[in-house]
Amino acid sequence: MNGFQSDETYKRCLRFLILVLLVCLWACTPAASKPDSHSSTHHLVVLFTNDTHGHPVKFQYGQIPDVGGLPARATLVKEIRDQHPNVLVLDAGDLNTGGAESDLFKAEPDIVGYNYIGYDAIALGNHEFDNPLDVLKGQMARAAFPFLSANVRTREGDHVGTPYIIKAFDGFKVAIIGLTAKETRITGNPQYIREMVFQDEVDAARALVPMLRREADIVIALTHLGVYEDNTRGSRRLAAQVGGIDLIVDGNTHTKLTAPVVVPHPDSGGDAIIVQAWQYGLVLGRIDLWIRQRRIIDYTMELIPINLKKAVTRPDGGRTYEYIGKKIEEDPELLKILQPYVDKVEGFLSEEIGYAEETLWNRHQRKRETALGDLVADSMLWYMGKFNPDFAFTNAGAIRADLAVGPIKKKAVFSILPFDSTAVVLRLKGTDVTSLFDYVSTIRPGEGAFPQVSDGVRFTLNRLTGKCEDIRIRGQAIDPDRTYTVVTNSYLADGGDGYKVFLEGTDRFDSSTPQREVLVEYIKHMGGRIRPKVHGRIKVISGPEPDEKTEGYSNCRVPFYGHVDLWWLASRISGKPLNHYTT
Repeated sequence: MNGFQSDETYKRCLRFLILVLLVCLWACTPAASKPDSHSSTHHLVVLFTNDTHGHPVKFQYGQIPDVGGLPARATLVKEIRDQHPNVLVLDAGDLNTGGAESDLFKAEPDIVGYNYIGYDAIALGNHEFDNPLDVLKGQMARAAFPFLSANVRTREGDHVGTPYIIKAFDGFKVAIIGLTAKETRITGNPQYIREMVFQDEVDAARALVPMLRREADIVIALTHLGVYEDNTRGSRRLAAQVGGIDLIVDGNTHTKLTAPVVVPHPDSGGDAIIVQAWQYGLVLGRIDLWIRQRRIIDYTMELIPINLKKAVTRPDGGRTYEYIGKKIEEDPELLKILQPYVDKVEGFLSEEIGYAEETLWNRHQRKRETALGDLVADSMLWYMGKFNPDFAFTNAGAIRADLAVGPIKKKAVFSILPFDSTAVVLRLKGTDVTSLFDYVSTIRPGEGAFPQVSDGVRFTLNRLTGKCEDIRIRGQAIDPDRTYTVVTNSYLADGGDGYKVFLEGTDRFDSSTPQREVLVEYIKHMGGRIRPKVHGRIKVISGPEPDEKTEGYSNCRVPFYGHVDLWWLASRISGKPLNHYTT
């Protein structure tokens, strides 16, 4: 045997011994014998809705028939669950207050439907406080899922909802903390929130998120805060000021986010992803998360239309509708469960009371005068006519739906004015009327406090100067020494939406007649024929328009092709993150 062969044999033996030694060491290492679950990549599908506002069954949206509804949503959720083992279904709040099928039964059909679908949690939205606390507690008792909020307590210190939950999946855990907009103490019904304490959302989150980070792989904030233009308000403020939140599923502003808003936290070095899924259950939000080592390493997001359609003109000049994406069949079992609620509503509200010659739109109600706003305010002025009022004043947030062209049924009026607020008359000093319009000048475009006014008042809202100018009551400037008779709704009369000046009113008389009944009687009084007209009562001089993608009810609309967001597709083709905001 030559030296070369001996050396090679020696080297082979040495390599073999080293290999055996390494294998033994690996086998004796606990981490090797039991792989760390955090080194694995986990896939989680989060499905989400928000601001559904009492739309448990399919409905007409503007002139588009048969959109949304829980039976179709149930089918879609089941399809996704059948394809993926780890699915989380969340709602960011405002289940209450909307369609008659829900409101007449205090959201019972919505909760029945959510139980059927298998929602994991819902946030407490501001409209969950439109009813007395015992109604909310009844809803919670009926629900098979928790209502989450870490920052709302009773005066006695008890949490109204559940602060957080931790969900265990195969190999990882997800913590979900609920948060409600602290502004609910202003926008909520004063009768029902005076016994509530709304803690600042950031303070509540800072107290819990560090603990949740230790207990779970990722932290989701299920919030009813709103997406605004900068990091000073809403969910963007939360993301910027509280480190450790991975995903914020948000509601409140009815924002159609076709791509997430990503906000970095300056101290933690991490990013928070914010999503929101428009309104009324018109779409189902979906975000797929890939999680590794207790952080999100990748994600994709889409809004899936639920039987949304576009109008198409036929060759004969008629109109038909084509589905945006695929048609989603309704779950037959849930449809059967919800049908009795629909039948009862049809029995109550099927009376035809008039005819609208054109559609009276709700979409710009919170930014400027509208024909629908004029109609509602004029109905209040007429109804309280025996008091010889100077003008009527209502909040745009009380008006919740369009009045579609064609026959008007009571059901439509119920959807337009779903709240139980009643018509109220009171007297205000001239100085208080001036204060009323001073407050109007502070209201941001898109907020529900924006006014709609009746015949008898005209003014200019100058957003460049931040003032209400050229105010005329019955053609005259406000006389500080005079007392004015004003009609409003009971919500504003109690100081709702920040209108504390109405609390200064005297000689208050509550008609006990809901605004919707007032409008029904007015339409009949008008002979049933409604011709839309904007009367020029509010002139708005605007500065730069707020970002349409973050403003209340008039958010951007983007095309869908199947379940593919075309803006998302364009971003993939161009390599640029279109509509993907990083601040």
